[in-house]
Amino acid sequence: MTRSFILRALLSVAVVAILAARVAGYAAETSQNSAAAPASQSELSEYDMIQEAAAAIRARWDKKPDVGIVLGSGLGALAERIDADVVIPYEEIPHFARSTVESHAGKLILGTLEGKRVVAMQGRFHYYEGFTPKQITFPIRVMKALGVETLIVSNACGGLNPQYKPGDVMFIEDHINLLGMNPLIGPNDERLGPRFPDMLEPYSHELIEKARKVALEKGIHTHTGVYVAVAGPNFETRAEYRFLRGIGADVVGMSTVPEVIVAVHSGMKVLGISIITDMGLPDSLEPTSHEVIVANANKAEAKMTAIVAGFLKAL
Repeated sequence: MTRSFILRALLSVAVVAILAARVAGYAAETSQNSAAAPASQSELSEYDMIQEAAAAIRARWDKKPDVGIVLGSGLGALAERIDADVVIPYEEIPHFARSTVESHAGKLILGTLEGKRVVAMQGRFHYYEGFTPKQITFPIRVMKALGVETLIVSNACGGLNPQYKPGDVMFIEDHINLLGMNPLIGPNDERLGPRFPDMLEPYSHELIEKARKVALEKGIHTHTGVYVAVAGPNFETRAEYRFLRGIGADVVGMSTVPEVIVAVHSGMKVLGISIITDMGLPDSLEPTSHEVIVANANKAEAKMTAIVAGFLKAL
């Protein structure tokens, strides 16, 4: 055995010993830091996270809201009608997600509209953004914790019913969930709602009639129909439009249903309003884009704004 071989062997043993010591030291340091770290978000229950978020909002606005409002694509300008006491960016609310859709401002507005105290989401979360069902519906849980009993949800959607046209307003009387998920899957916390909530009337007939009366008084033509939710983010194929119409849907969109399921689970009454922004008629289909949808929603927003304002006044 040569001297150079012995030296190389000793050097290898020394290197291994040094690396082993460093790994052991890093492991000990990591273990110590973990023991000293506070509880992570994953260790909190959904109920606890809801209470934390609600407490953070109450610290900046101590009133009890009468109505919650969710504003969809191209419909955020309704927020300008609110006499806002406080505007809170989502990133300043514990456990709120961050909207990634350009047309969604990502702000919670708390104030007064037509004499009613409201909490309004200027921008919502979608399944196609990669959020979990519980992240998507977390703001609805927080609204309930703040005291909201009536929820207004709005959206921009594609028309499937040939009697509709872009710019029309539809009250949602029922929905079909084709998202492939449900926000109630998993262990149920009875403090939030029952294990098996009934969905006979997810959209309140009483509220629909009030809103329909307001629209009639203002001379706004409206429809009442069925909303089907799909995951997106792509728009539908001709075959998919034909299928969705065949199963009973009047309009199609990529939101709303998870929020309504959680609202019903929480015991809220819901009014759903859709603005038809484009038509999904398979035999006369034309290209569309998110920009076109937002532009058409903006054009029709005055109708929806008038209906919501009149509805709140009539409550």
